Formats: sequence, C-alpha cells, structure tokens
Amino acid sequence: MTSSAAYRIEEREGRPVLCLSGTMTLAGMGSVGDDLDRLDVPYDHIDLQEIERIDTIGAWIIHRMQKRRDVPVTGDVGDVARLLGQVRRADQPVQIHPDHTVPYQRVLAEIGTATLQALHTLKGLLGFFGAVMISFGSVLRHPSRLRYNAIVHRFETVGVQALAIVGLMSFLIGIVIAQQGAVQLRQFGAEVFTINLIGRLTTRELGILMTAIMVAGRSGSAFAAQIGSMKLAEEIDAMRTIGVSPMEALVLPRIFATIILMPLLGFYASIITIIGGGLFCWIDLEIPPITFIQRLREVVLITDLWVGLIKAPVFGAIIAISGCFQGMQVHGNNEEVGLKTTAAVVQAIFLVIVLDAFFAVFFSSIGWN
Repeated sequence: MTSSAAYRIEEREGRPVLCLSGTMTLAGMGSVGDDLDRLDVPYDHIDLQEIERIDTIGAWIIHRMQKRRDVPVTGDVGDVARLLGQVRRADQPVQIHPDHTVPYQRVLAEIGTATLQALHTLKGLLGFFGAVMISFGSVLRHPSRLRYNAIVHRFETVGVQALAIVGLMSFLIGIVIAQQGAVQLRQFGAEVFTINLIGRLTTRELGILMTAIMVAGRSGSAFAAQIGSMKLAEEIDAMRTIGVSPMEALVLPRIFATIILMPLLGFYASIITIIGGGLFCWIDLEIPPITFIQRLREVVLITDLWVGLIKAPVFGAIIAISGCFQGMQVHGNNEEVGLKTTAAVVQAIFLVIVLDAFFAVFFSSIGWN
C-alpha cells in the first residue's frame, strides 16, 4: 500500500539533500505542495528515489522547485523521469505576438511558399497523368475491363444535364458580342462586320473556351467532390482491397466521357452563340437572317471549326484529370473536400486558358488564322 507524500532534509557527505517520498499525486499530496513552496532551508540537490507514485501535478512541483533553486535532481527513473521530461518540454514561453518581419520579406516568403506549392502540385499532376496513361494502356490490352456503363452514365451528367446552362450562357454571350461589336463598328459605319466578329470569334475561341470553363465549374468540381467523399469514406481503399483499380473504375470513365462530349458541347455552344448574335443583328442592326447566314458562310473558314474541335477534347481531358486528381488528394476531414473542389476548378480553368494561348500561337504559326 502506498503512503502519502512526505519530505525531509538529510545530511549526506556534509551536504543537505531534500528527499521526497510517498505518493506525489494530487490525491496523496495533501499540504506537502504548499509546505515545499514555503520551504526556506537550503539544499544542494533533490532526491526522488523514494517516490512510489507520481502524476503531472507532482512532476510540476518538483520541476518548479528545481528551477527556482537551480539544483540537480537524482533518482528520477521510470515514470518519474518520463513525467519530468514532459513537464520540462512543456515549460516553454508562449509567443503571443508573431515576430516582426520586414513587409517585403513577408511578401517574398509568401511568393516562395506559393511557388513551391504550385511546383509540388504540378509534380503530383504529372504523376497522376502518368498513372492515367498506364491504366489506359492496361485497358487497351484488355478491352473487357473498360466500364462502358459508367461512361454512358457520365454522358448524362457531363453532357445532357449541362445543355440548358451551356445553351443559356452561349445565347447571352452571342448577344453581348454582337452588341459590343456593333457599338464599336458603328463609329466607322461598318456594322456589317459584326457578323465577321460573331462567326470567327465564336467558332475559334469563345464557343469552346466558355464551354470548357462551364464544364470545369460544373463537372470538374463534381468529380473532385465525388471522389473526395469516397476517399474519406475509405471506399477507394476498399476497392483496392478487393482488387478493383480506382483508376479504371472511377477515373477513366470520367475522362473518356468528358473527352467525347467536349467537342459536342463546344459545337452546340458555338451554334447557340451564333443564333444569339444573329437575333441581335436582326432586331438592332436590321440584318435579315438570310443575309446573316450568307455572310457567315463567306467569312467563317472550315479551319475555324477545326480549331475549336481540335481544342475541345484536350480541354476535356485537362478538366477531368484535374478534378479526379484533386479528389484523390482529399484526406483528413470533410473540409478537405471543399478545398480540393475549389482547387480543381481553379486548376482546370488556369490550365485551359494556358493551353488556349498555346493553341492560338500554334495555329497561327501553321497558317490557320
């Protein structure tokens, strides 16, 4: 049976020693803690060898006495040594206010951190793209492993359900392009060239670009949220356990569906944009629809259509890969789902715009302008 906490002063080799014994816990301490605080007898070191039990309160009292008198401690073994070590590590000054830094240093530090994070994300995205290509090669060797039902199901979510919002957005953009173009060209008496602006700008750039942005915000975010939720629920780990590849079951169907549907959505958006611009030209500029269509046939080259259709599947692949990649990065808690969903949309739109600039330079260099 353990005894209550006690202390005494002994003479050892002519030197006073404070000896602690018994149960140095909150329940067994009694008034020993207060007595030790008021103790004014000098001692050279503290002996803990006779302590039977100790808790954090007892360790804190011993640490405080040692720190106040600046004397060594002996006999601290086992639980006593471990608790004293934890108390010593915890007894550190707490910094309330951050260190003052020069503003430009803080800005440079934030830029450096953002750059490193961007490079890390790019490295992960390239690795994920490599994993997608490996899975694609595996599916090519074994076509029976391709999940056609999953791809068809994504056709509905990526394409069919997006027709309304893409159509409305494209129609309004066509009206805006026509109105702003007519306002500027009217100063030179060249309102008829508004048709040139609508036709070529829509088929080459805005039709597919705005569609890609809408798909990134709608489908790319959905991919990240769906896969992220499955990651948190450990469904992806369960799939790996039973021998199902998450890349083949979750990622490839989404990528294939987006690649296939982006040219169709882009062409649909271009047609609706031209209809919106033609309606404005008919009402405001009094250009008959037959004249509008004839002028379109004269100014819109077949290469303009090919430019949009070539860019569309590339944009679709980028959007789907970004969404699935960010979904696979979810870990920890539900807040990560929202963060990675936002990151997927931002990343996809950024990469789409960068690639669009690259395509513009490339097609101009080969004479498709």
